[in-house]
Amino acid sequence: MGEMAMGGAMGGAMRSGSAPSSFAMWIPMWVAMMAAMMLPSLAPTLWRYRLAFARSDGAGAASLTALVGTGYFAVWIALGVVAYPLSIALAVLARSIPMAAGTLVIAGGALQLSSWKAHHLDCCRSEPSGCSTVRANATTAWQRGVRLGIECCYCCVGLSAAALVIGDMGLRMTALMTAAITIERLAPAGARVARVIGVVVVCAGVYMMARAAGLG
Repeated sequence: MGEMAMGGAMGGAMRSGSAPSSFAMWIPMWVAMMAAMMLPSLAPTLWRYRLAFARSDGAGAASLTALVGTGYFAVWIALGVVAYPLSIALAVLARSIPMAAGTLVIAGGALQLSSWKAHHLDCCRSEPSGCSTVRANATTAWQRGVRLGIECCYCCVGLSAAALVIGDMGLRMTALMTAAITIERLAPAGARVARVIGVVVVCAGVYMMARAAGLG
C-alpha cells in the first residue's frame, strides 16, 4: 500500500509539471518503483546466481546472492540521485515545450531499436555467465551485482527516459514498465520484444508531437 501511495504521489507531481518537492521524498518513491519494476526480471537471475555460488560455496550461497542484489539496487539508487534533477528539468520541458518532449520520447523509443540496446539486453539476459569459474566471495558478489545493475541501467535508459518525459510515474506506468522490462528479459525472443516496445514508444512520441501541433 505504501508503494501504491508513493507511485500515485509521484505520478500526480509529474503530471502537474513538477517533481516531488524534496530529494527526501524522491528517493523512497524511486526505490519503491525500481523494486516493483525490476524484481520480476531480477528474481530468476538472482536464483541462477544462488545455484552458481552453491557449487563453490554452498554454505554462503544465500548471503552472497543477497550481496549481488544489494550491489544491483545500489546502482539504481545512485541513478535515482541523478534522475532527481533530471526529472525536474524534464517536467519543465514537457510543460513549456511539448514538441521537444515528444521528440525525446521518440529518441527513447529509437534507442530500443538500436544494436546498443540489443548488446546490453543480451548482457542482462546472459547473467550470471562464467560465475561458476569465479571464486565465490563477498567482493566478487558485490562486483557482479554492481555490474548487473549498470548493464540493467544501460538497458532501461530509453524506456526510463521516455517515462520521465511522459511524466506519468503512477501505477499504470509502473505496471507497463514492469511488463515491458520483464518480457524483454525473460521471453525467448527478448530482442524482438524490445524492438516491438521501441516501435510503441516511438508511436507515443509521434502522438505527443501531433497533439502539441494541435493535430490530435
